[in-house]
Amino acid sequence: MKKAILLGTTSIALAFAMLATGFIAGKPSAVADDSPQIAEKSMDRAEVEQIVREYLVANPEILAEMQAALDAKQKEEQRIASLQVIEQNRAEIFQSPHDGIVGNPDGKITIVEFYDYNCGFCKRAQDDMLALTAANPNLRFVLKEFPILGPDSQKAHVVSQAFQYLMPEKYADFHNQLLGSRSRASEASAIKVAVSLGADEAALREAMKDPRIVETFNQTYDLANKLAITGTPSYVVGNEVVFGALGKDVLAEKIAAAEAACTADAC
Repeated sequence: MKKAILLGTTSIALAFAMLATGFIAGKPSAVADDSPQIAEKSMDRAEVEQIVREYLVANPEILAEMQAALDAKQKEEQRIASLQVIEQNRAEIFQSPHDGIVGNPDGKITIVEFYDYNCGFCKRAQDDMLALTAANPNLRFVLKEFPILGPDSQKAHVVSQAFQYLMPEKYADFHNQLLGSRSRASEASAIKVAVSLGADEAALREAMKDPRIVETFNQTYDLANKLAITGTPSYVVGNEVVFGALGKDVLAEKIAAAEAACTADAC
């Protein structure tokens, strides 16, 4: 991250130097007349860059200001882009029949989580999900299978999706047990949890061959790409994308804002 910031400020400095060079190069020369005056000195690129360097060294805070302005502009651009994606894909995001649900299936307010069973931050955020759904009976917590952490994750999520098809009423229990485990999730550990909850292993293994599973994963990957989601957990709350495990209080604020907007819109 530090390296990225340094690269960003370097780019800004170079852009500033190029702008100054362009300004000097494009500045018209002084017109000679009969009155005595000091002739304008022609400056080459090296001289301009030296002036810019000396100014930035003397006023380094300007780089931080420029970087902050750039970050704010990029975040706003991403917010607007995400808002458009959410509007265009609302049914797929909030109402996909392939997603598991925790909390109230008929809840008025929906929060969507992109997760991976082997994501340590997702495991830590599990308590946030449980606390939020317990505190708000109107909350519908949608879980999007987003296996991005290797083959074990992919296989565990295949089991998870198959179990959701077979026993949706017990999916929340399955999800909480597998995500809450300290061991690495895999096909074997996921099947073990599913069988302990009453799934028939033969039927489960047959359901794992369902072509809808791969299709659903691909749709989720495509949706995540459109929303600029590259890690887990990531959330969609109302018209906003929230990146990372930011904690229960932050999510509660986002949920309250979405609930207020929903009330105002009479949704």
